[in-house]
Amino acid sequence: MQRLGVTSETVHYDVVVGRGAWRALREFARSGYTSVFLLTERGLWNHWQEPFLRSSGLKTAQRVFVPSGEASKSLRMVEQVAGELLAQGADRRSLLVAFGGGVIGDLGGFVASTYMRGIDCVQVPTTVVAQVDSSIGGKTAVNVGAMKNLIGTFYPPRLVAADPVVLTTLDERAFRSGFFEVVKHAVLSGPRLFDEVECALDSLRPERAASLGPLLAHAASVKVDVVSRDEKEAGLRRVLNLGHTFGHALEEATGYRRFLHGEAVGWGLLGAVRLAELLGLMSPASSQKVVALIRRVGPLPSIGDLKAGRVLKLLPRDKKAVGGRIHWVLPERIGKVRIVADVPPAAVGAAFRDIQRADRHE
Repeated sequence: MQRLGVTSETVHYDVVVGRGAWRALREFARSGYTSVFLLTERGLWNHWQEPFLRSSGLKTAQRVFVPSGEASKSLRMVEQVAGELLAQGADRRSLLVAFGGGVIGDLGGFVASTYMRGIDCVQVPTTVVAQVDSSIGGKTAVNVGAMKNLIGTFYPPRLVAADPVVLTTLDERAFRSGFFEVVKHAVLSGPRLFDEVECALDSLRPERAASLGPLLAHAASVKVDVVSRDEKEAGLRRVLNLGHTFGHALEEATGYRRFLHGEAVGWGLLGAVRLAELLGLMSPASSQKVVALIRRVGPLPSIGDLKAGRVLKLLPRDKKAVGGRIHWVLPERIGKVRIVADVPPAAVGAAFRDIQRADRHE
């Protein structure tokens, strides 16, 4: 178990990763909150409630359940959850614990940031993506229509407690999907983490998840380091968008029904690597090494049937675009990326069509 510290000018909190991480919540069980509420999904909770309550000490916590899936990231659900909190007596000295994956983490963080103008929140991530990325950094959001994460806040949690044991009940696809985000962190970080991911590929099975604590902690440390230096995405934190510009467009183009988020990021990484190669930023040897690792993580749903024009048209709608200008995060080599604006649209289109063509010929 490792304890990482997010420290910025305005906030400090710990990210605890590894077996036994849930025990870090025991301090909150006796810290003077008037009440504690757990926001989660019923199926997940039915499986993990006994070990979680035993480890965390939060045995008197009240439950608030929401349906699983992206549809729960909505203003309607925010209103519903807030109403349930109010009905169960939550006040300004209550604590909200978000026990789940990215949807629960985003929704719970947003509710906590707005309920009675803000109550404390703890993140307990239960997916690979959430454990290494989305639970860290205090970003909260809900979707509006087809626009993902349009309304949100920066609201740091009091604690992130990530125990890999909970990953053992993920299905194979969901489990592997999260490791495309780990690959993203490896490209950002450098050869050491990249090599660790390569060595762990034969162990990427849900039943072996509990042994992956050190790798997940290393991946999480990349996010911790970036958000500690740039809490509110003034500059450096943009690098975490690597793979997400193409990825978000693919999710929106398919109505969020074809890809798990990590899978969309996997395609986004392939697109960013190809774009960097076309622009002369990345050598073929470096790009081939990254592409090989992405392909080894697992199969990706096909993009061969998508209309390229539709996907490309969605790119400027990325919420990180400013004035319609996309700030691309492009790798130069493993361990170094560059933020590039004003990339020629022809190059972007060529990069997407190249990865699409490769997909059709596999």
